[in-house]
Amino acid sequence: TAKNIFKDKIREVRAPLLEAEDVVYMKALEADDATAKTNSVTKKKALRDAPAAQAITDATTITELKAAWDTSVLGTNPYA
Repeated sequence: TAKNIFKDKIREVRAPLLEAEDVVYMKALEADDATAKTNSVTKKKALRDAPAAQAITDATTITELKAAWDTSVLGTNPYA
């Protein structure tokens, strides 16, 4: 149950991040900037994949679960 709640919290945090990244992608598309488009697609994929992280699946304690928060993708954990 804790893992499912944790995944839901990740989804809450990533929603505005995905929206912001959509704006970045659209600007890159308008500017025909292939590098920026690729970077944006990579970041959006990482955000989409965050709830399926292996560290979440492998966690056996709440401490391990909290440590599974990927700050490089999601930023600071607001629930820690």
